[in-house]
Amino acid sequence: MISLPIIDISPLYSEDHSAWPAVAQQIDLACREWGFFYIKGHPISAARIDAVFDNAKQFFALPTAEKLKIDITESRHHRGYGAIATEQLDPSKPSDLKETFDMGLHLPLDHPEVLAEKPLRGPNRHPSVPGWEALMEKHYVDMQALAQTLLRAMTMALGIERDFFDTRFVEPVSVLRMIHYPPRHTASSIDQQGAGAHTDYGCITLLYQDSAGGLQVRNVKGEWIDAPPIEGTFVVNLGDMMARWSNDRYLSTPHRVISPLGVDRYSMPFFAEPHPDTRIECLPGCQDEQQAAKYPATTCAQFLLSRFADTYAYRRDQEAVE
Repeated sequence: MISLPIIDISPLYSEDHSAWPAVAQQIDLACREWGFFYIKGHPISAARIDAVFDNAKQFFALPTAEKLKIDITESRHHRGYGAIATEQLDPSKPSDLKETFDMGLHLPLDHPEVLAEKPLRGPNRHPSVPGWEALMEKHYVDMQALAQTLLRAMTMALGIERDFFDTRFVEPVSVLRMIHYPPRHTASSIDQQGAGAHTDYGCITLLYQDSAGGLQVRNVKGEWIDAPPIEGTFVVNLGDMMARWSNDRYLSTPHRVISPLGVDRYSMPFFAEPHPDTRIECLPGCQDEQQAAKYPATTCAQFLLSRFADTYAYRRDQEAVE
């Protein structure tokens, strides 16, 4: 059975720069052929992952009324707790069988972009779980650094400046998410999936999943293949924003989660997305006389908000009021 590539990125942390191109080449090939791959050799420790998952399980086990104190549907900047069926990733299926916690870059109330009421900008809304805030804020920073290490490797193949993404990820709108998928037997109908088939919205996603399994990826032949958990790895996939930047040279691949039988599933995706004002348009090296730019230019915020409106009923309601 064909499986997703597994790439050791430890050379990207070496002072020996001659080792970087070989890793970048592997990443480039995986982005072109799959849009999905695993990474190992990253600096996120097993102890950190265990601590984050322990906190997530503690939070999701709280009474619903306690979790709803930070209800995401009451947030103007998409932070906090999303109850089961808040999201509908596949419009042909029932709303998703999962509950979530979303956080981003913490911007205080007196930050200029918060005062200006820019979308997706504001303070985080953390639950009252001892040690949660310090742990999650630190983990957010470390995951952003890991994402930017991968993006620097991609610049080699895309023919752009090594700091191209770094300059665009200052004060990003990246999102760290905790997800709890209840067992399949709790579904409202046979058609309700943990996460309906979808592509991610942003630049790249780094996913850590527990041992329950259930993630599936659709290959170029249209077949659904399993992306099982591999200890110590992150699953990396590209989002629609990277597809637009690369003119579909890099694939934004559909994927879904089939809720496991008889067990709870926990996962932790990090959605790496640039500063909201970042212009998203075809990179110079990804277009020529034979291959024109496929997508009109947009901004990160404009694109994300349009996708959120497709996924969240509460976002459509908010926009109607505004």
